[in-house]
Amino acid sequence: MASGKTTDAVKQITYLAGALKAPRITEAAGRMADQARDAGWSFEDYLAAVLEREVSARNASGAELRIKAGGFPARKTLDDFDWDAQPTARQQIAALASGGFLLEAQNVVLLGPPGTGKTHLATALGIVAAKHGHRVLFATATDWVTRLTDAHRQGRLPQELARLRRYGLIIVDEVGYLPFEQDAANLFFQLVSSRYEHASLILTSNLPFSGWGGVFGDQAVAAAMIDRIVHHADVLTLKGASYRLRGRGIDSLPSIRTTTDETPG
Repeated sequence: MASGKTTDAVKQITYLAGALKAPRITEAAGRMADQARDAGWSFEDYLAAVLEREVSARNASGAELRIKAGGFPARKTLDDFDWDAQPTARQQIAALASGGFLLEAQNVVLLGPPGTGKTHLATALGIVAAKHGHRVLFATATDWVTRLTDAHRQGRLPQELARLRRYGLIIVDEVGYLPFEQDAANLFFQLVSSRYEHASLILTSNLPFSGWGGVFGDQAVAAAMIDRIVHHADVLTLKGASYRLRGRGIDSLPSIRTTTDETPG
């Protein structure tokens, strides 16, 4: 009789889990039932354990979907970053990995020569953000401008900017690698302005802020943009030679200039 009651209960759990669109509850309930009986768990303890497994599985599944939708060029983590090359950044990055900057709509700016780990850190922070439940989009500065230009030509720039504000984090990689035409610079400025005190940005650049005027073709636009970006931001300057050159007998690249060592402002 007891076996029959158990079978009926399992059927009922399977039906209810399906109705709730939570099929993993069936597996967790069956797997944990013997453990609960042997350990003398209360009904509340058993129910909490089963639901905890379902919530954990949903969070993991949701994070994976957000990571795949983020457009990251590769999967990078903070654990596989070479901290020996950038020891001064470790504590600040660890603090950012808590995700608090996203809740306060703050920005992160990573400056430094090519090959010092800016894109790696930006990607790793983006993946952490996705795991914390935030929607994330990653693209180069050139790709962002192309996207905004297309929206502008189609007469839907305001709608596109509003849609992008629903993302908790946007990552703009490689600011400064290619200069922008005036119209493109104005569109990029609108992206920055639309997110100001609403949602977070992570930007990477091989140039100090003093070189951004040349990138955007207008010192006034660059100054206004930088003002909005750094008002609520953590700015990290990475130093050193490119990790891509290690062991190749090359100490520096032509694009690395001493001005990258200046204090951003």
